[in-house]
Amino acid sequence: MEVSALKKVGPKTERLLNKLEIYSKEDLITYYPYKYNIIKFTNIDEINDENNYYVLSTVISYPKVSYIKKNFNKLDFLANNKDINFKVTIFNRAFLKNNLQPERTIVLVGKYNKLKNIFVANDIRFNIDNETIEPIYHLTEGLKNSNLEKIIIESLKENIQIADYIPKEYKEKYNFINKGEAIKLIHKPQTIEDIKKSKIRLVYEELFTYMFKVNYLKLINKKNLGIKKIYNEEVVSDFLANLSFKLTEDQEKVIKEILKDLTSENRMNRLVLGDVGSGKTVVAITALLANFTSGYQGAFMAPTEILAKQHYESIKNYLSIYDIKIELLTGSLTKKSKEKIYERLENNDIDIIIGTHALLNENNKFYNLGLVITDEQHRFGVNQRNVLQSKGINQKTDVLYLSATPIPRTYALTIYGDLDLSQIKTKPNTRKEIITKTVMEKNIKEVLLKMLDELKLNHQIFVVSPLIEDNDYDISSVTLLKDKLNMAFNNKVKIEILHGKLKQSQKDSLMNDFHKGIIKILISTTVIEVGIDIPNATMMVIFNAERFGLATLHQLRGRIGRSNLQSYCYLVTNVVNNKRLKIMEESNDGFYISEKDFELRGQGDIFGVKQSGDIFFKIADFKRDYKILLQAKNDSEKYLINGVYKGNLLYENIIEKINFLD
Repeated sequence: MEVSALKKVGPKTERLLNKLEIYSKEDLITYYPYKYNIIKFTNIDEINDENNYYVLSTVISYPKVSYIKKNFNKLDFLANNKDINFKVTIFNRAFLKNNLQPERTIVLVGKYNKLKNIFVANDIRFNIDNETIEPIYHLTEGLKNSNLEKIIIESLKENIQIADYIPKEYKEKYNFINKGEAIKLIHKPQTIEDIKKSKIRLVYEELFTYMFKVNYLKLINKKNLGIKKIYNEEVVSDFLANLSFKLTEDQEKVIKEILKDLTSENRMNRLVLGDVGSGKTVVAITALLANFTSGYQGAFMAPTEILAKQHYESIKNYLSIYDIKIELLTGSLTKKSKEKIYERLENNDIDIIIGTHALLNENNKFYNLGLVITDEQHRFGVNQRNVLQSKGINQKTDVLYLSATPIPRTYALTIYGDLDLSQIKTKPNTRKEIITKTVMEKNIKEVLLKMLDELKLNHQIFVVSPLIEDNDYDISSVTLLKDKLNMAFNNKVKIEILHGKLKQSQKDSLMNDFHKGIIKILISTTVIEVGIDIPNATMMVIFNAERFGLATLHQLRGRIGRSNLQSYCYLVTNVVNNKRLKIMEESNDGFYISEKDFELRGQGDIFGVKQSGDIFFKIADFKRDYKILLQAKNDSEKYLINGVYKGNLLYENIIEKINFLD
């Protein structure tokens, strides 16, 4: 059923839901909360710290609105709780004025300063009489959490008919509740126990399905014959010997593994995990060169146009002495230009093509595609990767995936079990270690002076903030940061903002200007492109650094230190002795950091903010749910083996139900 057919969903709401990739009733009811607010009322005289509290109160005075500056207002009124009167202040809620009439009962959410007798609210709730558990969803601008919750609860009133992928034997073994009940409880829990039993059931199913696919593909890949290539060893050896730098031991090892794959009778299906700045690109170029000398075309797919152009220039530069025809195919090319490239590819007039999703166009046909390389493989769906692979000869094309997300080996072998795994841990010694320092926000002057030093050297700076707009007064947003930095540098430095709400063309334009050195300070959220190479960027300043996970902090830091210039990363925070930030100070090793991240997060917190990894799930999290992942891996392997060797009919059914290319 389309969401447009549901109650409470008009054309505007449908568009907002579509932005969240919710198109059907099934999408809606499987759009799970990422955390919960436990609404438990506290009396004002019981508050003795600075945590957020819910206080059931009565309004006792008419509210007053004052304007601090344009688009920034303050609303004040008096309230009462258990015979104690106190002042309430809330920012940018002037529109609530008429709803806050004396004697009305409300729920205040926020912090109470006992000394000043002021409750600073970040929210005011109406029509909440009882303590409850409130699900919190990821939203898009224009869609409120309460509205989404109402739409979901309304849709749950009807019978839930949704595919169940857990085999009967495992449902009985683990005493799981049925899927329909789990979905209802995950959205409308009455107790914490409701959340736990529904969540563990849905998490297991998602991980079982994923591991079943991985194990199934592993079996299929063992049977896949490839193209046994004979490459020109002399050409490849000369290329490596004449590089302007010495390869690391890890790079040499991975290149040998790839060359062995190319000459094997089985199709290559290899993932190269390399830390930021570890030199994956030259490994990929070596593979393309070897593939070319064996007489086959190569394709290199990158997730964005900027990255594709960067790889195009790099590959052309490395292979300039060879008679290799290299082209770039991106979405911004004219239709005529694309058609000309399609024709040349089909006529074997292009040896190596670098591009974005434009490579997947159905009109794009190859003469004899022998190698497909996918950069930042997690940015593409399996379907997209397979479309490009299927354009090869009899679908026997060798496939090489690259990822800049370092993860522990045992962990990688589980989640990427269908792929052969290579790791590049060591980094080229031509680059200096990034100096990382944690600074309390009250000492921000130290950071500003260092920024000034780097600007005087004509270097560039990244500044990162978690938010886009002034909707959390404990966090510096990018817009406020720009005002502050313009003031600090007397409006004499070119400063721009990059964030996720911009169109891709706007992002590309900003990154191009930053790459050219026109922009000196780029303020951004975490949308900074992975892999973007700005050699002149020598400083990264991350505000509210404690809000980011270790993996994200490491990826952000990897945007600098891309040359032989000394680079600096400043982690600005208001939290004393944060463990994650200390780890960032002590190491630049992504694999070490990923191990520590895994240790720190462990099983996670059921009420914590869900962090995303390479592979996106609706409810599961690889790190938090690692024990469940291992169990799902073992269970799916047993189930698969039973199906293959014992003619288990359920096995055949589950293969039909699961789309392996999702």
